[in-house]
Amino acid sequence: MRTYKFIAGRLFAGALVLFGSLGSAAALDEKTVIQQAERNPLAVFRFGFSAYKRGEKQEAVEAYRYAAENGQVGARWKLARMYAEGDGVARDDYEAFKFFSAVAQQTVRPGSREGSYVSDALVAIAGYLREGIPGSPVEANPAAAQDYYMRAAATYRNATAQYELGRMFLTGEGGAKNVQHAARWLQLAAEKGHAGAQARLGNLLFQSGQMVRGLALMTTALDNAGPADIGWIRAMQEEAFALAGESDRRTAIALAEDYLANGWD
Repeated sequence: MRTYKFIAGRLFAGALVLFGSLGSAAALDEKTVIQQAERNPLAVFRFGFSAYKRGEKQEAVEAYRYAAENGQVGARWKLARMYAEGDGVARDDYEAFKFFSAVAQQTVRPGSREGSYVSDALVAIAGYLREGIPGSPVEANPAAAQDYYMRAAATYRNATAQYELGRMFLTGEGGAKNVQHAARWLQLAAEKGHAGAQARLGNLLFQSGQMVRGLALMTTALDNAGPADIGWIRAMQEEAFALAGESDRRTAIALAEDYLANGWD
């Protein structure tokens, strides 16, 4: 209750904004605001979001905590992200892991807003399990990480999860190496425009003898890549181009232009 007395004091002047359906602001007192907050954690979550956008992150954390404790999946996800990134709070990967785990336990419909929270949480948990969290009970467990990626990839069609599964199957991380499975997951992510998946799938195709298509995909990936990936994708693409003949290069460039203009499947 201490937290929401604090929030109520901040909200009282703007009660109509937060609880627009409750009637006249003159009819509301601080006790009423607190009672409504307790009955409507979604409204408190929205207040937290507004506070966050204003840069009042401590108030946002207070609101998110209350909403999270009262079942708001989005609030749990937001707290997890803040702890993972050190955004408004001290970075704490184990605290983030716990909030992400609470989100991942929810049963939600794929395609819903809550589904996107769960999908993202599954990917985040897999990342933590892949490496472990030093100084915490979370130890490296690539096999468990693969299971979390699989849930996000298969149930929620998460492109990042599909890409990471592809990488794991390519190297045998967390289980047996399986190039066919790797190609399948990379293709699913590549079709969604994931630059890393396009590059790695293109390299697989190039190595298997499908040089033009492979070069085209790597070239497409290079155009789609963000700052974090452009370096390794460029190196992969340039190495392949150096091995290809002039005719294959020209054809691949034309095909990449078609992919970029019309999509790839």
